[in-house]
Amino acid sequence: MTDQPADSGEDRLIARYFAPLATHPGAFGLADDAAAIAPPPGCDLVLKADAIVGGIHFFENNPADAVAQKALRVNLSDLAAKGAVPLGFLLSLALPQGVSENWLAAFASGLKADIEQFNCPLFGGDTVKSPGAVMISIAAFGSVPHGTMVKRGGAKVGDRIVVTGTIGDAALGLKLRQDSDAAARWKLDDAARQHLAQRYLVPQPRSAIAEILRTHASGAMDLSDGLAGDLTKMCRAAGVSADIDVGQVPLSAGALAALAAEPVLIEPILTGGDDYEIAAAIPPARLAAFDAAAKAAGVAVADIGVVTTGSDAPKFVWNGRQLNFARRSFSHF
Repeated sequence: MTDQPADSGEDRLIARYFAPLATHPGAFGLADDAAAIAPPPGCDLVLKADAIVGGIHFFENNPADAVAQKALRVNLSDLAAKGAVPLGFLLSLALPQGVSENWLAAFASGLKADIEQFNCPLFGGDTVKSPGAVMISIAAFGSVPHGTMVKRGGAKVGDRIVVTGTIGDAALGLKLRQDSDAAARWKLDDAARQHLAQRYLVPQPRSAIAEILRTHASGAMDLSDGLAGDLTKMCRAAGVSADIDVGQVPLSAGALAALAAEPVLIEPILTGGDDYEIAAAIPPARLAAFDAAAKAAGVAVADIGVVTTGSDAPKFVWNGRQLNFARRSFSHF
C-alpha cells in the first residue's frame, strides 16, 4: 500500500489561503479543531449567521474578492443593527470541482481587506466540495455591553422610523444586470449606473453607528429583504404598526432617475432587498441627538415615518395614495 501524504488537498488549501488570515491568537493559526475567544469584560456575545449562494445572491462571474466581501458584510450589517462591535467570524466554504487558484487567491484577498477594514478576524470554519454552485456561510460574532443589544421588537408607539443611507439601489443594480437596456431607458449617466451596480455587488455595513443605535434606538434591524417586508417584521415583533411617507424615503440620484423614467419601479425599490441599510425606531426626544451623532459618524439618516398602534402591516403612502405590494419582501421559499 502506498503511503498517502500527511496533508490533504483541503489542508493545503486552508494553509495557503486562509491560515494567513487567522492572525488572532485564539484562532491557533487554524491548526486546531476549534478556536477560543473571551468577550470583553461586562459584555454579551451577539451571534449571527448568514449564507450566500452562487446564482442566488451573486452571479457566478462576479469578482471573487467582491463575493467574499459581500459574504462577510451581510453579517456585519446585522451586528451593526444590534449595536454590536465585531469580534470575529467563522467561514464555511463549499466549492465546486475545479475551482481555480486565481479565484481562491482573489477570494482570500477580498476577505483580508475586510478583516482589516472592520477589525473582524477569522477564527476558523470548514471547506467542503459542492456538487453545484459556490456557497459561503459565515457565522459572525460581536459584543455589546451587558443587556444593551438593540432588539428587533423594541419599537414603541410614537417612535420615529429612520433609515440609513439610500434605499432600493441594490434591487435596481440587479435589474441593470438582468436587463441590458435598462440604463438607457432610465437615462443613467455612468456614475449613477456604476453606483447602482456596485451597491448590488458589495454592501456597506453601517458599523459606524452601532454604538449610536445602542444609545438612542428603541429597536432596529438591518434591511436585507426589502424595506417594506423588513419593517413589517420589525413592527410585528413589537406588536405595533407604522405609517411611512414614501416621499421621505432616501433615494440615490440613480434611483431617482430610474423612478422618474418608470414609476412602477417604486415597488422593487421598497421591496427588492439587498439594501443592507438599517431601519431604527427612535424616540422623538432622542431624534435630534441621533441625527447629529450619525452625521458626525459619516452616516446619512432619514426620518421616514412614525410607529403607530395596531397590528396591520405598515402603510406606505406615496403622493397621497397607499401602496399595495404584490409581495413585501424577497423570500427564498
